[in-house]
Amino acid sequence: MNRLKFNNRMSITNYSNERLFHRLLNNKSSKNYWKYIGELRKRTEKSVFQKSSELIKSEKAKEKIIGINILAQFGFPRLHLKQILKLYFNLLKTETDKNVISSVFYGIGHNNEHLNDKQIDIICYYKDHKSVNVRHSLVYAILGVEKIKSIETLIQLSEDKNSDIRNWATFGLGTQITTDNEIIQDALWKRIKDKDEDTKFEAIVGLAKRKIKDIRNVLKNEVENMSFINPLLIEAIEEFKDQELLFLLNQQIENKKLT
Repeated sequence: MNRLKFNNRMSITNYSNERLFHRLLNNKSSKNYWKYIGELRKRTEKSVFQKSSELIKSEKAKEKIIGINILAQFGFPRLHLKQILKLYFNLLKTETDKNVISSVFYGIGHNNEHLNDKQIDIICYYKDHKSVNVRHSLVYAILGVEKIKSIETLIQLSEDKNSDIRNWATFGLGTQITTDNEIIQDALWKRIKDKDEDTKFEAIVGLAKRKIKDIRNVLKNEVENMSFINPLLIEAIEEFKDQELLFLLNQQIENKKLT
């Protein structure tokens, strides 16, 4: 182990809460930003929660984001979850800064297991936001949420002009929900010819997971033309559970000496 890195890590654990907050608020460099955030997330005493809550109510975007990021994963299992979500959603009532909004959405995404319909409606309102970062973080906020509105929003964002957003939204539709219907399947089929490879294969995995018969030809074609081992293609074939395809896959890997 690098002794310098070890000593630096140990020194952060020995910082007082006040020193960690001071570093976050005043350091011009962001080098250790997430180390400080991570350390404060583990310090679940009331004073850290209260200070972070106060920062979220600040007038300064930087301070709001620090508070949001600390409380996004405050303790394990999470502590004060209802209060934290209330702080986040109160902020969305008036917030216009795209970086603050994105931070809120990522924070919600870490704690979205029990969002109600009203909260989902508030989040999904941002699906047409002009900021790529806001739309991307919105996808993260609703991943795995089995609600009609959130699924409709993922479908829309799976057609976004930004490939990262399409990729994440297709991932959300394909494997992060159990809901299945023709609308979801149609959305996944639309991504089969996506120019972004990751998006395309997330769609393939989603359809294979649903055992859609017509995806077999797509899988067979991808295996026959594979030039490297694609983990998503392997996942799709395993989900589809077709022994002939599995045999063909192993044969291609062996014959082409793929890695």
